[in-house]
Amino acid sequence: MSLQSALFRSSPVARPKKALTIDNINPHLLEADYAVRGKLAIRAEELRDRLKAGDTSLPFTEVINSNIGNPQQLDQRPITFFRQVLSLVQYPDLMLSPYADKIFPPDAIARATGLLEEIGSLGAYSHSQGVPCIRQSVANFIAERDGFPADPKDIYLVGGASSGVSNLLTTICNGPETGVMIPVPQYPLYSATLAIVDATPVPYYLNEADRWSTDPGHIRQAILGALAKGVKVKAVVVINPCNPTGSSLSRQDIKDILALAAEHGILVVADEVYQTNVYGSEFHSFKKVLREAQRDHPGVFDDVELASLHSTSKGMVGECGQRGGYVELIGINDDVMEQFYKLVSISLCPAVSGQVLTEVMVNPPREGDPSYPLYRQEYDHIYSTLKTRALALYEAFQQMDGVSCQPPMGAMYLFPTITLPAKAIKKAQDLGTAPDQFYCMQLLEATGICVIPGSGFGQKPGEYHFRTTFLAPGDDHIQRMIRFHNGFVAQYS
Repeated sequence: MSLQSALFRSSPVARPKKALTIDNINPHLLEADYAVRGKLAIRAEELRDRLKAGDTSLPFTEVINSNIGNPQQLDQRPITFFRQVLSLVQYPDLMLSPYADKIFPPDAIARATGLLEEIGSLGAYSHSQGVPCIRQSVANFIAERDGFPADPKDIYLVGGASSGVSNLLTTICNGPETGVMIPVPQYPLYSATLAIVDATPVPYYLNEADRWSTDPGHIRQAILGALAKGVKVKAVVVINPCNPTGSSLSRQDIKDILALAAEHGILVVADEVYQTNVYGSEFHSFKKVLREAQRDHPGVFDDVELASLHSTSKGMVGECGQRGGYVELIGINDDVMEQFYKLVSISLCPAVSGQVLTEVMVNPPREGDPSYPLYRQEYDHIYSTLKTRALALYEAFQQMDGVSCQPPMGAMYLFPTITLPAKAIKKAQDLGTAPDQFYCMQLLEATGICVIPGSGFGQKPGEYHFRTTFLAPGDDHIQRMIRFHNGFVAQYS
């Protein structure tokens, strides 16, 4: 009898079970929830596959992914200069072509040449902290933006801001006694990551009636309340401009949060990936406000620790799939920085192509450069298109019964409140699902529009919301949403 036959012959003895079961994998992973890529997104892909296969039974002809800020999945085109530099760095032999100067502008060729001199090859590992010259470009960008110097040694290039958040929380969290304050509503990356690292989220509610502003008194109460339960708040997360609400903080809001951080010894994690997505307000970086406070109030803000994040995925860049970005760490002890460096070194380095994209994001063509006119035209077009679509969607919500929404101020999202009829809430409860999840699933099945319920981001008990991007072109999907909502309300009233 062969060994294979002996191993697999029928036997009354039970064979070993699978090594992995739902009962023996990391239990913290089971607790993590990421609604943006959850059931609704999965169902949207199933419906899209049916359309591709020629299914004509659905009441729509396209699926609109308004569940995630993914601009180039819809109609946002890449910025030409960025892709030209990336192309040349990816395939340097293009610059040897006699037609190179007819295809690529001289400043794109010069930028690619300079980057290649520093990098060597895009296929080689870089420094774990990121290519030094690119970190210098980031430092220059921060200094120009804020009017205060930045040091490349404090800057870590990352594979998208999500990677930076994961590394930060992994470093600072040391068990359930660690509390991290997160806004409610929040981007579920934070609650999911805290579940995986086994730390305790400490929610603080944003004030919807006041354009989703922060309330320092409420935050202080949450800090003290956590401490009374044996949880020491170690960090506070602020998303500005905010995902999912679309709000933007004032300078005073930011200073109030920094004052609380100084008072209680708390790290501020400033998620600023939407810093160029600001409509009708002004972006204030935490770094700038901190440096101003340190200058104006000696001794009060000196020990504040700050981690600020930026990304190539948002803004006018929209290169989500390229996974580029950075985190700047300010005021953190050297021995902690050593451990953070060790953590990022375990992954060797962020993708070098994403690092290159970060460089051109923070160092775009300047006035007088050959590529500047086209860059300015493309940038301004993307910005005006986003702003126009935000206002169009906001106006549409004014036509929907029982829907209220704060005006768009920043980011790529609106987060309207929906008043659901009692019969709809009862129907959802009978189905064992959250009422806003039920509403959003019905919207998807009727219109092909995928949005995410407020329960996936956090909301006050008894309130219902949904988050939608305003990235989709045209207004046909907006009209479909209006018709669906008014019909849904009529059906369940």
